[in-house]
Amino acid sequence: MEVLCRLSYSSAHAMIATPKTRSLAGRAASALLTAVVLAACGGTAPTGPGPGGPPGIASPDPAGGARIAFRTDRGEVRTGPLRVARTPEERARGLMGVERLPPDGGMVFLFDAPTRGPFWMKNTPLPLSIAFWDRDGRVVAILDMEPCRRDPCPLYRPGAAYVGAVEMHRGWFEEHGVEVGDVVEVRFP
Repeated sequence: MEVLCRLSYSSAHAMIATPKTRSLAGRAASALLTAVVLAACGGTAPTGPGPGGPPGIASPDPAGGARIAFRTDRGEVRTGPLRVARTPEERARGLMGVERLPPDGGMVFLFDAPTRGPFWMKNTPLPLSIAFWDRDGRVVAILDMEPCRRDPCPLYRPGAAYVGAVEMHRGWFEEHGVEVGDVVEVRFP
């Protein structure tokens, strides 16, 4: 709201509209619109875990990706290297346009605070499965998601608050025996 108030207040001053001031106003409006859209998509939390982030998440190495270990009834199951979505922009883009993933590859989405925001498959050509986990590092939902090339795309909601999610090839979690209630640990090289 402060940004809106400042924009309104500044227009009350005698200000000459020049190409430079119009450009600055356009950039400010564009930045505001981007922030509103990202907040609506569940990107309200700061990016990535900080030092002492949520349980189940180690401190990230900014140079590398991540791997996830799931503790299941069968023992520990590990993913291959994963892409990491740390910023709101990376989380909003996700795996859009990605046509191939390694067999144990995917993308992990990390949030500092619990969120309930939905995921969607807009312009994502691969069928995926997604697992969500809570602040205790327990899987709270696993969903299968279909590619979507036309609006409106369905929204996939876990039905519970979560601090992390990982998208893998469709069926990966079932194939590896990962279920709701299993424990998640995100590891950075």
